[in-house]
Amino acid sequence: MTVIRGYELVKRLEEFAPLELAESWDHSGLQIGDLKKPIHKVMTTLDVRPEVVQEAISLGVDFILAHHPVMFKPAYDLDLTNPQNRMYADLLRHNITVYAAHTNLDKVSDGMNDWLAQIIGLPETTPLNPEVNQPGIGLGRIGNLPAPTLLKDFANRLKQTFKVEHVRLITTDTDQFIKRVAIIGGAGSEFYKEAKSQGADVLVTADVSYHVAHDILVSGISVIDPGHHMEFWMKTAMQQFIKDWSNDAEWELDVVQSNINTDPFRFV
Repeated sequence: MTVIRGYELVKRLEEFAPLELAESWDHSGLQIGDLKKPIHKVMTTLDVRPEVVQEAISLGVDFILAHHPVMFKPAYDLDLTNPQNRMYADLLRHNITVYAAHTNLDKVSDGMNDWLAQIIGLPETTPLNPEVNQPGIGLGRIGNLPAPTLLKDFANRLKQTFKVEHVRLITTDTDQFIKRVAIIGGAGSEFYKEAKSQGADVLVTADVSYHVAHDILVSGISVIDPGHHMEFWMKTAMQQFIKDWSNDAEWELDVVQSNINTDPFRFV
């Protein structure tokens, strides 16, 4: 077995989900730390929050792979009374490297949106918003359910799939039968017109705003919003990917996933 350094894992990650696929506004890649440092234990997580960092410290993790970038906004000071800054200090103090694979992981074949499509029951899909001259790559996925399903039944099924108490449903008819489904992990409501133009009966995505919901309602497509935390499936999928890479390359590497629920929303 071989002890590896951070850059060796990152090289394999970027072969799978190249950084050049990331959106221009995104901040995928190294967030904090030193990629030359040997790593022994990796944790996968959707978000890097103070409680996740404490979990990583308690487990002896030295490399965190997150989906959501931890540093979207620059830190203008390092006042440690600020919980976010204190989290950065804890990461540095414990020599934990943080790397984020965000929109590049969303777009890549067999990445985030393929996992979500499979989980909601779409056996075959194509990208909803494909990258030019890159077959199978792009934001979102669209495909057909094995059989027509009542919209309200599909919405209830997604509550169990995504482990939420409620989903937001934008529709004029909960009793309609649906067949063609589009899905975009995270915030993708701006693609509802594209989904409709490709024949989707319903789009599954998150963070739909009030006024966009009104536009959706009159467009003739339905939308199910299970919340942004729907992407938590990344933790399990990427844990398995890294385990497989480690076994193939005979790396001396332990891979765990965070058990912290980072969904900020609760229903009362």
